[in-house]
Amino acid sequence: MKALKERILRDGKCFEGGILKVDNFINHQMDPILMKSMAVEFVRRFAGTSINKVMTIEASGIAPAIMVGYLLELPVVFAKKKVPSTMENMLSTKVYSFTKDRTYDVCVSRDYLCPGDKVLFIDDFLANGNAAKGIIDLVRQADAELVGMGFLIEKDFQHGGEYLRNQGIHVESLAIIESLDNCHITFKK
Repeated sequence: MKALKERILRDGKCFEGGILKVDNFINHQMDPILMKSMAVEFVRRFAGTSINKVMTIEASGIAPAIMVGYLLELPVVFAKKKVPSTMENMLSTKVYSFTKDRTYDVCVSRDYLCPGDKVLFIDDFLANGNAAKGIIDLVRQADAELVGMGFLIEKDFQHGGEYLRNQGIHVESLAIIESLDNCHITFKK
């Protein structure tokens, strides 16, 4: 997606270790116009797919997932990274965060992720695929069906996308970064 790639080049910041910071327009301060454009693109890319629920994981996936859910007029569920004391009937899994360098117990209520649900997962980044693997596990536990996964930015060099595609999952990434070597952003052609 051209607008997203241009914004990454203009406003993204690269750090050693393969870290791309986009907090001034995606995951701290958000650009709602860009967010809407990205959601429209996801709706286009997943057109014809039977979906009844949009899912994400807190926190940075919530904004794009809400926009997709709004456009599709579907409920949005987010997996929580902290188990609430009030949650009953819970599904849980463990997810390692590359960015935070820690493992989270991620949970969702069975009241909101149900058998037979056709789930579209939306998130900000796809790197090693740890969050995606956690969602796959939650969807499996719920006897729901994962119909696709959409990511704003995929770091191709961390191979999460390769893993998911090899599992037969329909993956759509709006910007695929081939390399962040020497803090230079190179997109996959």
